[in-house]
Amino acid sequence: MGTYKDIEEKFASFIHAHYHRPVEVGIGRNPHVAVRLAEAGLRVIATDIIERDVPGAVRFVVDDICAPDFSIYRGADIIYAVRPGVEMIPCLMEMARAVGADCIVYHLGNEIYLDGGEVIDAGIILHRYVRSP
Repeated sequence: MGTYKDIEEKFASFIHAHYHRPVEVGIGRNPHVAVRLAEAGLRVIATDIIERDVPGAVRFVVDDICAPDFSIYRGADIIYAVRPGVEMIPCLMEMARAVGADCIVYHLGNEIYLDGGEVIDAGIILHRYVRSP
């Protein structure tokens, strides 16, 4: 495992290489992945349950993934989260299925949901809980 920012760099690189319309859920105080994606030219939407300061070209929207505004997520090809609470995973999965997107999560340590989904080694371990059709 790398340094703290190395994790975000590798996650951003993976997303940039495979997706075009990312939505980050639960951005919190760590906008690094979303900012990197925006800098790479992707149109990124970031959400959190409370207002957050998000720099650059990242569009931010207050939203609760467990009581979501579906219009925010339509058109996304990936819904992702960096170190989300495990209680968020079922809601992330439900949204990804509803809009036909992948759901990929970077977990804190060994905290995974159920069987951990499909494990992706991107230089860091990612978990794909939903693969779009």
